[in-house]
Formats: sequence, C-alpha cells, structure tokens
Amino acid sequence: MTQATSPAVGCDTETLLAIFRRAMLIHRNDERFRSLLMSGGIRLVYYPVRGQEVLSAAMMTALNPDDYLVTTYRGIHDQLSKGIPLRQLWAEFTGKETGTCKGKGGPMHITDPATGVMVTTGIVGSGLPIGAGLALSSQMKGDGRVTVVCFGDGASNIGAFHEALNLASVWKLPVIFCCQNNRYGEHTPYAQSTSAQQIADRGVGYNMPAVRVDGNDAEAMYDAAKTAVDRARSGEGPTLIEAMTYRMLGHTFGASVSYVPKAFQEEAARADPMPRIRDALLKRGVTEAALIDIETAIERDIDDAVQFALDSAYPPLGELRQDVLAMEISA
Repeated sequence: MTQATSPAVGCDTETLLAIFRRAMLIHRNDERFRSLLMSGGIRLVYYPVRGQEVLSAAMMTALNPDDYLVTTYRGIHDQLSKGIPLRQLWAEFTGKETGTCKGKGGPMHITDPATGVMVTTGIVGSGLPIGAGLALSSQMKGDGRVTVVCFGDGASNIGAFHEALNLASVWKLPVIFCCQNNRYGEHTPYAQSTSAQQIADRGVGYNMPAVRVDGNDAEAMYDAAKTAVDRARSGEGPTLIEAMTYRMLGHTFGASVSYVPKAFQEEAARADPMPRIRDALLKRGVTEAALIDIETAIERDIDDAVQFALDSAYPPLGELRQDVLAMEISA
C-alpha cells in the first residue's frame, strides 16, 4: 500500500477546470434535488452526495468517454461525472418514460451504456464482480476500455469484494476498484465494522497496487486515478484506490447525522472539497468571472433538465410487461 502525496502525473489548469465543471455539476444537481424535495416539487428516495463531488469528478476525468463505470445506488455523482445526459437522468429519477430506463429503474438502477454507465447496483458490494466481468470482456475483445467500480467502505467487507479483487489480480484485468471511504457505512463508523486499519492495506493480499488518497484534493485524486487508468490500459492489471472523503448529509435525504460526533463534522466541513478546488483554480490565474460563467451554464442546463422531466409522461401500464427477464408470450 502506498500513500498518495505529491502528484506524479500532474494536473494542468485545463484538466483542473474539467474536474471543476464536473464537480460543480454534481454540486448544483445535488442542491436542486434537495430543494425540490423540500418544496414538494418531486417525491422520490434520494441519497445526497454533498462532500464527495471532487472525488468522483477527478476519477471520471481520468477516463475516456467509452470507458465503463459500475456504481452504487448512492452514485449520482459518478453518473453525472461520467457524462450521463441530464434530461434523461432527471426523467429516470422522477419515474418518467423519457428516462434512461423508461422510468422503471429509478434512482437505484440508473443505466446508460451510451456514456459507459453500465450498471448502478442496489445491493452493497454486488458491483465489484460485475466490474471484473466488464473488464474481462474488454480484455478478451481487446477494445482498450478500462472499467471503474465505485463502492463505499462498508462494501469492502462483502465477500464479493475479495473475490473480485482476487480474480482481477490473477487475470490482470483492466479494472480500478475505487473505494469512496466516507467514514460511515450508512450509520456505522468505520472502526466498528472493519478490522483493517486502511482498506488500501487489503490490496497487499491480492498482489495489486493500492493507494490511499485524499479524495477531497482534486490534484491528488486525479493523479491517483490517472496513474491507475494508465496502468490498466497498458495491460498491467488492476489497482485499488481508497479515496478518503466524507458525506456531509445523511445517508438518505432528511436523515439525521446525530450519530456523527460534532467535532468530526466540523473537521469535515473545513475539508470541504468545493472551496478547495475553487481556490486552487484562482491561484492558477483562472478568474472568478470564468468560474461564475461555468456555474451559470450549469444552472441553465439543470433548469432545462428539470422542466423536461416534469413535462414528460409516466410510462404506460403496458411497460410493466416489457424489458423483464423473459418476455411474456401471448397464448
């Protein structure tokens, strides 16, 4: 296991701006979902990702558009970073027929192969072997794609985690296991559920490179991600990334965070990734006006997507019999 410190790959200003755009897209979408839920404008189960914006934005910036992503039901930040269309995302979240899965998948099952969002899993840990399978497919076809599997710290205790890492290492699959360690498995603190001091330590047991990185630091996170992506694409096999972060809101929208010590919440607030990336860009000479322009454009796109979703129809009753395991045959 290695501890990521100073960047080795490097992150130029244009790349940092690309990360900022993705992170701000996540940030503003998260705000809009919560605002509409509070006002009664929409009704759905929502998993806030406030605090994890930069981690995902940096990871996906290191990928090619046709690379694969497998994420979890708490993965809207990953989906947006990977490039899923805003209109279709909002329509799917609100159960409309214009959504990525015709409104039948909902927030926990977002899928959009056109942008590489292959699977969103509702079962903790189940995405890891799926990601290994996608990587095996790419290896056999020689298509040059890399697969990223995103999961939480709690999923590292599932058997599928260990099976997937072992197989990926044995076969040198082009896959990156990105653990977004937000310190809590739903409501359980890391130390109460995980014996390893660090999840990255588990990479040693599977003979693969593993790195622990500050996921709230855009440059450090991009460096770790790009290094792993380049390694996978060149045929050198998988990498385990443990990206340290914190979700600043409850596991689900409206849930209490009273189980988190106040001192820890204050420490996490000081490490907020959004002001950090903004300050980094300003120090590089990017103007405040340029950043505001990006934010304004994002708000316009969200306005459009929300209206599109609200105006779209719900799927007809006949859709209940479509896209199931076996199509119903008329007698």
